[in-house]
Amino acid sequence: MQNPQPGYAQRFDTAPGYAASLPVPFVRASLGGRTVAYLLDILFIFGFTALLTLLITVIGVVTFGLGWTLFAVLPASGIIYSAITVGGSKQSTIGQRLMGLRTIAPESGARVDVITAAVHALLFYVAISTFLLWCVDIAFGLVRSDRRLGHDLLLGLAVVHAR
Repeated sequence: MQNPQPGYAQRFDTAPGYAASLPVPFVRASLGGRTVAYLLDILFIFGFTALLTLLITVIGVVTFGLGWTLFAVLPASGIIYSAITVGGSKQSTIGQRLMGLRTIAPESGARVDVITAAVHALLFYVAISTFLLWCVDIAFGLVRSDRRLGHDLLLGLAVVHAR
């Protein structure tokens, strides 16, 4: 496989089974930008969780307590937030938008679907919840020239600068 030009995704046209295509131009995102975007997203997830709590409380009162079973979804509010935002038309969370980032499939530049965005968030939260996995995840980003983290590689995604 030939080396990609700087700022371009790797080409897969030399591997059997892949049609020849032009590389997708993108500029890799910095790890610092992704970190700041995550810190901003923590604030937005907190607000989203507060809004969900209020909504579930009202639904519970209206349904005489039956709706309060929806409180079980609150621990997954960060995953829901990421699925809605990254899987949406902007391809990024609000924190990523503020930092000028978006999430794509690097080989084609295609949008990320909602399920893939949710799994991406789930893998991220699993990685940061365990110190060893978090270190391995970050190590991938530090040693790779495209700065893709371990959970990005597992799903074939990349966080890049938005155009």
